[in-house]
Amino acid sequence: MTEKLTVAVLGTGIMGAAMARNLARAGHDVRAWNRSRGKAEPLAAAGVRIADTPAAAVEGADAIVTVLYDGPAALEVMAQAAPALRPGVRWIQSTTAGIEGIAALAAFADEHGLVFFDAPVLGTKEPAEAGALTVLASGPNGDATANAVFDAVGAKTVWTGPDGADGSASRLKLVANSWVLALTHGIGEVLALAEGLHVDPQRFFELIDGGPLDAGYARIKGGLILEGRTDQASFGLDTAVKDARLIVEAARGAGVRLDLAEAGAERFRRAAAQGHGGEDMAASYYASFTQ
Repeated sequence: MTEKLTVAVLGTGIMGAAMARNLARAGHDVRAWNRSRGKAEPLAAAGVRIADTPAAAVEGADAIVTVLYDGPAALEVMAQAAPALRPGVRWIQSTTAGIEGIAALAAFADEHGLVFFDAPVLGTKEPAEAGALTVLASGPNGDATANAVFDAVGAKTVWTGPDGADGSASRLKLVANSWVLALTHGIGEVLALAEGLHVDPQRFFELIDGGPLDAGYARIKGGLILEGRTDQASFGLDTAVKDARLIVEAARGAGVRLDLAEAGAERFRRAAAQGHGGEDMAASYYASFTQ
């Protein structure tokens, strides 16, 4: 049986809230903090203690999990927690922070003597709630504390390297997210074209059913569009705007040109400007139409 841990979860959005619940369900003592306290309050029903400040959340913790908007946000929150940090605490950094962002966070961890794990996750709301995320992890493999956290929130952990500061997990996350975003834009444009050409979209799905062109993720996002449920976000469009930017920036830094990713980033920005920022990223579909 896994030893009971005290775990601080900083950030209780779609991912963070689900991770906090699953950590509590696994028997750990969980404290959660969120910039908007109202988003964290429902976690109390799952036995999670709500902290007023990041410092209060991390005081005495065995592990800290950050699931915030981006790298600068994670750095800002950890700076607020700094007075209560103690050397040796495991910092499991699950924010999609990008290459430059993760370097700054690793430097902060080194400065404060924290054991740093670069550990972004793959999955959306449903697998997060089921504790079935895929954890991409770089850091000291075999660490019992970190593995207990990973086991509580994920169905699989993919180790990318022994040093969290090398950013290998974050680089793999950007590559994986580039595929996720491409699928999302692809099905959005397919359905927009079908509407423009007066083609029943179900004919398209029948056409690809069970063949090499079929894709489960495209069916999920397509379903949200066709059923008018993009307001039920499992991967928020505003977050996708940020992730698309990080992908494009990383590619440019590596001397790689990503035409589709750059066009996709523009689609997300256009949909957000139309008022769909708080919806699921499938709402990029609406960028195909003028208002």
